Amino acid sequence: MFIDAKGLACPKPVILAEDALSKISEGIVDILVDNEASVNNLNRFASKNGMYSETIKEDSYWRVKIVKGYPCELPGKEPPKGTVPDLRTEQRGVVESGLSPKQESAKELLLIVASDSMGKDEELGKMLMKGFFETMKVYKELPHTLFFLNAGVRLTTVNEDIYPIIREIADMGVEVFTCGTCLKYYNLESELKVGFRGTTNHIVEGMKDFKKTVWIG
Repeated sequence: MFIDAKGLACPKPVILAEDALSKISEGIVDILVDNEASVNNLNRFASKNGMYSETIKEDSYWRVKIVKGYPCELPGKEPPKGTVPDLRTEQRGVVESGLSPKQESAKELLLIVASDSMGKDEELGKMLMKGFFETMKVYKELPHTLFFLNAGVRLTTVNEDIYPIIREIADMGVEVFTCGTCLKYYNLESELKVGFRGTTNHIVEGMKDFKKTVWIG
């Protein structure tokens, strides 16, 4: 299967690769990208999901092959010349949870989201926020609990680009709560699309019940 992801910013190449790999039980997905960050992220995604990956530099772009279902490498092939040796650098965003996909350590991380945008530029910030949750879902770097407050409540209510992603994250086992007082303040009480109403008790309890509490916004 072939994907031309040149010109696409992260995490889009990883999302396209994940979608393609989810449709096959065994095979190779061949992704073309034109930036090293995407190479690193694709290799890291493959490694975290127990798949073999191979990277080849070709002129002005890279070819990343991800193998699903075979024991350890591309079937019947030796690593070709020009393969990038190891670009699997640990690239973290806002959160470094340390959780495995199975979340073996309960109460590890409470993530509090207090805005619907990252940074001062609102338009760019909304794009970054969407990318953050997409990356969280794809890499399965999951907190134990997500708590939305202040303007962050728009992400679980009226933001049609993001609440479906948060719903998928909730389906992966993450507890999702949205501040009831904030919902009332923004007149969004009837608009909650994912998770449950919460209170500031979740934040206070997080100080002692979770190993780490991280705020965004």
